Amino acid sequence: MDEVGHARELLRQAERVAVLTGAGISTASGIGDFRGPQGRWTLDPDAEKVSTLSWYLNDPQVRIKAWRFRAESPVYDARPNAAHVALVGLEHGAKLTGLITQNTDGLHQLAGSNAELVIELHGNSRTWRCETCRATGPMLEMVHRVRSGDADPRCPFDRGIVRATTILFEEGLDGATIDAAVAAVDEADVLLVIGTSLSVHPAAGLVPYGRRRGVELIIVNAESTDYDQLAAHVLRDAIVQVVPELFRPVDDEPPPSD
Repeated sequence: MDEVGHARELLRQAERVAVLTGAGISTASGIGDFRGPQGRWTLDPDAEKVSTLSWYLNDPQVRIKAWRFRAESPVYDARPNAAHVALVGLEHGAKLTGLITQNTDGLHQLAGSNAELVIELHGNSRTWRCETCRATGPMLEMVHRVRSGDADPRCPFDRGIVRATTILFEEGLDGATIDAAVAAVDEADVLLVIGTSLSVHPAAGLVPYGRRRGVELIIVNAESTDYDQLAAHVLRDAIVQVVPELFRPVDDEPPPSD
């Protein structure tokens, strides 16, 4: 049995599984990452300003750049890929304790994952929020305004500054969301990590935390992480191919070769 087969068997034997996903699971859907070799922050370090609260609120040019990024973003046309879809199957038989994600693209929900089980550590980019009156709405409303020539769209109710409902630099993560992520790992026998370098905390800290509690670890990522040595199985194959393989039904197993 190869490494994928061993990892698949571990998942089959587990009664409860928690999942942690990062940008790598969405690249096959056409959404680039931020920190990789071709990531937006790698190629344009100044772009990090658009995700920094003080810059966003106080510099109109940074907001204009942020809105231009959103208007040109492939997120709103992106569709879930086979890896997103495969994870939906974990909910059958109540096996999934939580789908923890560092992504803000909403593709897990679009794939059919139960929104109550998706734990979005960094928020969701598909909705907007006014900084003053706290009104919200679909982000596509604002994106359409930008595409129609409104470079820095304001709240339709009080003309306040509008932002995505994501966590920006200089902001803390929501405490209840962190608690939900920790609880999902607490309840699991296996933690499946997909498409993250495990370099961003507190998400990365869930891995050693889980191992200290006896949770088995499977990592699926193109590049090495600082926690590979803690994993029972480390898989480097393409995520869009290997994740569906991990959840292939027993009936679909190929016959043994002679």
